[in-house]
Amino acid sequence: MSLDNKNRMTRTVIVLTIIFLAIEVLDELVDGVQGAAYPLIRNDLHLSYLQVGLLLTVPNTISSLIEPIVGILGDLGQRRQLILSGGVGFAIALLLISLSDHFFGLLAAQVLFYPASGCFVNLSQATLMDIEPTRHEQNMARWALAGSVGNVIGPVTLAAAIALNQSWRSVFLVLAVLTVFLVTIFFKYPLTTLTPSSHIDPPIQSFNQGIHQAINALKRPSVLRWLTLLQFSDLMLDVLRGFLALYFVDIVGTNSTQASWAITVWLGFGLVGDFLLIPLLERVQGLAYLRFSAIIILCLYPTFLVISNITIKLVILGLLGFLNAGWYSILQGRLYTAMPGQSGTVMTLNNLAGLVGGLIPLALGWVATQYGLQSTMWLLLAAPIALLIGLFTDG
Repeated sequence: MSLDNKNRMTRTVIVLTIIFLAIEVLDELVDGVQGAAYPLIRNDLHLSYLQVGLLLTVPNTISSLIEPIVGILGDLGQRRQLILSGGVGFAIALLLISLSDHFFGLLAAQVLFYPASGCFVNLSQATLMDIEPTRHEQNMARWALAGSVGNVIGPVTLAAAIALNQSWRSVFLVLAVLTVFLVTIFFKYPLTTLTPSSHIDPPIQSFNQGIHQAINALKRPSVLRWLTLLQFSDLMLDVLRGFLALYFVDIVGTNSTQASWAITVWLGFGLVGDFLLIPLLERVQGLAYLRFSAIIILCLYPTFLVISNITIKLVILGLLGFLNAGWYSILQGRLYTAMPGQSGTVMTLNNLAGLVGGLIPLALGWVATQYGLQSTMWLLLAAPIALLIGLFTDG
């Protein structure tokens, strides 16, 4: 390869990396805006709690059935078309959300949005992993940092828009325009520099073969380990975040403002942790960091639950958010490493595992109803315990 071609390829890889990270920022920005905007949307569209529940459940369920197919197609050489199509669908869905004036219109927009996000965002992550097959953990750390930035600035963006006398509709419209901008930039760059799935043995040449490859991957202990640990780790990530506000209001006895501040502390320290993880992984092995952080969290989390002083609780909560910042990045990176050349199939298996893991919040909700939220919060200790068992049995 000539020097000019090598330099051109390097520039393309750098630009694609920036584009993919920008896509993740955008996706989490949308998530942050949407979560903060739900009270406004509910009031404007006169939604009931049942309708809000349907909006949170139906699109996600439909997407979980579609995305495994998308992942396999992504390993069959249709990655670029799927990402572009997903980006177009992502933009259209945001536009439809901004124009929705009744429940069914918003539901239709969300049904389009979720699978479009799978094509646009999840396949972008998979493709980013293909750029540097030997640096999965480091690139996942960058991906997680990009997501944290988007998630933190999402509610701030909505608050700023409201302060400027704009509505939630205006924010979604701007996000749709930003999506079109990113899709246009991505359209200019090929994916020919990336690792093709044909490098695996045997190569995937048909959809049926892709299904068989995914089934065979599930039989491998290393793949099952990382999939299982990813689901358990979520107990100390999204699941804990989902219960935090209720815990502070119902158990600690704070008001809603103080509960929101607790979530802000959690997200803020998590963002710092994601930022520092990138240079840390250049010096320390990811598994060593996971073992260390799991041990510390196993000690800190019970202290968080039993301590009564709110200030100390917030300090410990910040430390928890800081220490578990690398859990998803490292575990997901290990899963990609365990399945070389099958980054799309990784997306498929993640969705299948997510169907099972998605039942965990429902089970915890039932436990909270039967035995109380305080008892339920103790069950989240299963996360560091499972990580320590899984990681210390790693060969």
